[in-house]
Amino acid sequence: MFEAIVEALQFDFMRHALLAGVLVSVACGIVGTFVVVNRIVFISGGIAHAAYGGIGLGYFMGFNPVLGAIAFAVSAGLGMAIVERKTSERADTIIGVMWAIGMAIGIIFIDLTKGYKADLMSYLFGSILTVPKEDLLIMVVLDLIIGAIALLFYKELLAISFDPVFATTRMVPVNGLYLLLVGAIALTVVMVMRVVGLILVIALLTMPAAIAGQFVKDLKQMMLLSSILGAVFTTTGLWLSYFFNLTSGATIILVAGFAYLLSLALKNIFKRYHFNSFRFQ
Repeated sequence: MFEAIVEALQFDFMRHALLAGVLVSVACGIVGTFVVVNRIVFISGGIAHAAYGGIGLGYFMGFNPVLGAIAFAVSAGLGMAIVERKTSERADTIIGVMWAIGMAIGIIFIDLTKGYKADLMSYLFGSILTVPKEDLLIMVVLDLIIGAIALLFYKELLAISFDPVFATTRMVPVNGLYLLLVGAIALTVVMVMRVVGLILVIALLTMPAAIAGQFVKDLKQMMLLSSILGAVFTTTGLWLSYFFNLTSGATIILVAGFAYLLSLALKNIFKRYHFNSFRFQ
């Protein structure tokens, strides 16, 4: 197996895939932590599906669909957040509407695009093995932006995540920071989409953070552990898909899902052991 791994690493697409997995894991570790803590998991799914409109626009206009996805994802995410904050509409209704509109726009643009769209399915179901070098550069830039947001506004994001009312009394711009957080989610969603597809975005964005949250409570530690877990899941899933000729995105999610279920089992066993030990003392 070691020889097979060394042989696989001689190919550019495999090295690109491994690097893409690590870059995505860093973003998911940072942003996914805030998503889990703020309990806004489904907004990431809404943003991902709305971003499909940008993919369709990219194909139709002839530019990189990832750039179109970024524009649509950020616009849709900010639109959802503004309407949610400024109106009495239910958040799930807003997400559903933006989800449907984005998908419909993408489908229409793709219908109007002439020629065969070879890698279209990779945006739906992910294709980490086909990530080109230019997309890796985009991922690096997005990671830097997300990291800068987390570093510069960590205390403020921490405040609005755990006690937005108190943050408001301390003159923290809660609405503005929430929009900033949603923008970071949108950027992360676009990155994840290239690895596992927009259909499976929610899973990779939240499962590493959910596992980390079961064992650590400090937000910085949660981000670090989540990023490490994400890198382990993407790398393990990538190698399994390579050796067994499986779809890479789905394999990565299955690895993450199995790890999540295992973490729940281990946590329950630990709780029972701790309770029984305390009871018989």
